Amino acid sequence: MLQIQLPDGSLVEHPDSATALDVAAGIGSRLAKAVVAAKVNDRIIDAFRPLAELTDLSPIPLQLLTDKDPEALDVLRHSSAHVMARAVMRLFDGVSLAFGPTINNGFYYDFDLDHKLSEDDFAAIEKEMAKIVKESEPFEQFSMDRSQAIQLCQDLGQALKVEHIETGLAEHDQLGFYRQGEFVDLCRGPHIPDAGKIKAFKLLSVAGAYWKGDAKGKQLQRLYGTAWFSSKDQQDYLDQLEEAKRRDHRVLGKKLGLFHINPEVGSGLCLWLPKGARVRVLLEDFLRNELLNRGYEPVYSPHIGRVELYETSGHFPYYRDSQFPPLFVEQAGGLIDAWIDRLQSEAGLSADEEMRLSDAAEVLGVELPDYKPTDDVATRIATLQAWQRQHERYLVKPMNCPHHAQMFRAQPRSYKQLPLRLMEFGTVYRYEQTGELNGMLRVRGLTQDDAHIFCTSEQVEEEFRNTIELTRFVLESVGLSDYRIQLSLRDPKSDKYVGSEENWNKAEAALRRVLEQSGLNFHAEEGEAAFYGPKADFMVRDCIGRQWQLGTVQLDYNLPERFKLEYVGPDNAMHRPVMIHRAPFGSMERFVGMLIEHFAGAFPLWLAPEQVRILPLSEKTNEYALQIEQQMKAVGLRVSTDVRGAKVQAKIRDAQLELIPYMAVVGPKEAETGAIALRDRLEGDLGALPIEQVLQKLQTEVQQRTIRQVAKHSEILEPTQETSSGLHEY
Repeated sequence: MLQIQLPDGSLVEHPDSATALDVAAGIGSRLAKAVVAAKVNDRIIDAFRPLAELTDLSPIPLQLLTDKDPEALDVLRHSSAHVMARAVMRLFDGVSLAFGPTINNGFYYDFDLDHKLSEDDFAAIEKEMAKIVKESEPFEQFSMDRSQAIQLCQDLGQALKVEHIETGLAEHDQLGFYRQGEFVDLCRGPHIPDAGKIKAFKLLSVAGAYWKGDAKGKQLQRLYGTAWFSSKDQQDYLDQLEEAKRRDHRVLGKKLGLFHINPEVGSGLCLWLPKGARVRVLLEDFLRNELLNRGYEPVYSPHIGRVELYETSGHFPYYRDSQFPPLFVEQAGGLIDAWIDRLQSEAGLSADEEMRLSDAAEVLGVELPDYKPTDDVATRIATLQAWQRQHERYLVKPMNCPHHAQMFRAQPRSYKQLPLRLMEFGTVYRYEQTGELNGMLRVRGLTQDDAHIFCTSEQVEEEFRNTIELTRFVLESVGLSDYRIQLSLRDPKSDKYVGSEENWNKAEAALRRVLEQSGLNFHAEEGEAAFYGPKADFMVRDCIGRQWQLGTVQLDYNLPERFKLEYVGPDNAMHRPVMIHRAPFGSMERFVGMLIEHFAGAFPLWLAPEQVRILPLSEKTNEYALQIEQQMKAVGLRVSTDVRGAKVQAKIRDAQLELIPYMAVVGPKEAETGAIALRDRLEGDLGALPIEQVLQKLQTEVQQRTIRQVAKHSEILEPTQETSSGLHEY
C-alpha cells in the first residue's frame, strides 16, 4: 500500500497502483472531476499516472491541482498545444513537428510544412480543435528506449524529433511520449487527463521561427494560441490584448512624436525625439537628485572597454552570443577571432580550412611561430589567444559594473569611506536577435540608471534594505504601486554561476532575511540569479494587468573577488568589499516604453512633455496669451501658445488629441480681468480663474507628482462628450 500525505498533513493509504485521480476520488467525486494535475514536492505530474511510477518517496507528499491553481493553467495550455498540433496535422499533409511549449498567457507550436499558415487558416484549425476537445479523448503516456523511440519517430515521419533525440536528448536512455487518439508526440509532459478540460481556446498569430532558435537552422512556422478554464477568463484576456494594442508604445510613440527607430541608424537603436527626451530628462533629474540626497556619487565611464576587462568580470565570453563582436585595432583581429570560434565549434576545422586561414593570416602580417596544426585543439586555441592578448581588443560596453569596479580600485580605500555609492546613467549595448527587438522594450542600445555600492559585509543588509526602499519610492512616484518581488536564486544543479558556495550561501541568506523582515510580498525563483549573484527583481503590474520586470537589486560577492578589490579595515588588514548592483528604472528605454503604455501616452502633469497649451480666442488676445506663457515658464512650467488663426474649438481638439494635460483659453474678458479659462484634459472646463490661482494649482500638482488618473486610451485620444458640448462657450 502507498502512504499519501495531503497538504493538511493527514495520511491516507491507497493501493500501489493508485493515481492522483484515485486519491481525489477517495476524498470526493466532485474533487476527482475537478482535478487537472498534481504536484509531488515541487514537481508537477500527470494526475492519471500511477504515483509509484513518478516517485519513490514515502509517504508521498501530494497536492491535487484544480482550475483554481495557477500551475494547472500551464498544464492545460501544454495539452492545448498538442490539440492544436493534432488539428494542424489533420488539415495539412507533410507536417513535421518541432516544439510546442507554454509561454505567458498561452502556448505555441513550431511546424515544418509546405502550406504557408495565415490567419485565414485559423477558423478551420479552431473548428478541428473544437472537435478534438468535444471528443474528450484521454492523454496516455508511454516510454521507449532510444532505438525504439527513434524508430517510432521515423515511422511517423517526424525527422525533427529524430534529430532531437539523437542530439538534444543524447544522454537519455528512456524517452517519453504522449498519445491522444491518432496523435503521438515526443513529450515529457505533464498533461490534463482528457481534452474535455479545455473550456476556451483561441489562435492568436503566426510567425516565423528557426529550429532550436538557430538562425542558421531550418526555418519553421510558429502558431501561437491561448487557452483557459472558462470563456470569461479568456474574454477578459482578449479584451486586455485589445487594450494593449490601443496602448502600443510603438504606435503612440510615433503619433505623439516621442521616439523613432530607423533601420538606417540601426535596428534596436532608439532615437529620442524632443518630447520623449523631455520625459527621459525629467525622470533622470528626479532620480539623480534623489540619489545625491542619499549619498551617491556621480561618475561617467566610456562606451567601450578592453576585452580583458570583461574577461576578468566574466561577461566575456560568458555572454558573447548577446554582445556585439569585439573591435580590433589590428586588421587581422577579426580573422583570428573567427579562427578561434571555428576551432571551438562542434564542426571544428578541416586541415584544408586551417591552411587557408593560416595563409590569410600571413597575408595580413600575422606571425604565429608557435602555432602547429598537429597540436591538440586546446593548445592551438591557446596560441591564437596569446596573439590576441598582445594586441588591443575592445567591446562596446555590455555592462557598467566592470568600469565601476575599476573606479573603486583607482585609489586606496578605507573602511571609513564605505559604503561608496557610485551612480551613472550609463549606456550599454547588447546584440539582441532581430526577431526579439520590440520598440523601446527590447533594444540593442540601452541606458541603465545604474549604481554600484561597495560596502563591508556588516553593511550589506542595511544597504540592501535601503536600495529596496529606494526602488519602491521610485516606482510609486510614477504611480506603479502594484508590484511583487522575485527573489532570484541560482540553480544549484547548474554550472553557469561563478564564485564559491560559501559566498553564494551568504548572499542568498542576506537577501532573503531583508525581504522577510520588510514584510514585502516576494517569492523565490531558482535559476533566475545573475551569474555572479542573487537578486531581487521588481515585477510590476500595469493598469491593464500586464506584468513587467523593472527595477532590480543584485548582491555580489564575486566581482570584488575577480577584480581583487580591497579596503583597509579597522584592524589595518586588507578586506574584500561586497558589491550591490541596483537600477530602480532598469533601463530608460524599457521604463519609458512601459510608461507610455501604462498611461496610454497621457503622462501625469509632472512628466508631461508639454504641460499647458495657451489658446487665444483671436489675434486680439495673442499678446496677453504670450504674457501668460512667460509667467508660466518663469515658475518652471512647460508651456506653448497656439497662435494659429484656427477656431478655438479646433485648437482644443488638437490639444486634447496631443494629450496636453491643461489648456488655458484666453479672450478679451480674461485679458481684462487677468484670468484664464482653464480646461482640464480629464475634467473639461474648470471656469475662469486668476492667473495666480492657476499657477499655484499647477505647481502643487507638479511638486506632489500627483497621478490623478490612468485614463483608458479610448477616453483620451478623443474629446469626451462633456468636452464636445462645452466648446460652444467660446
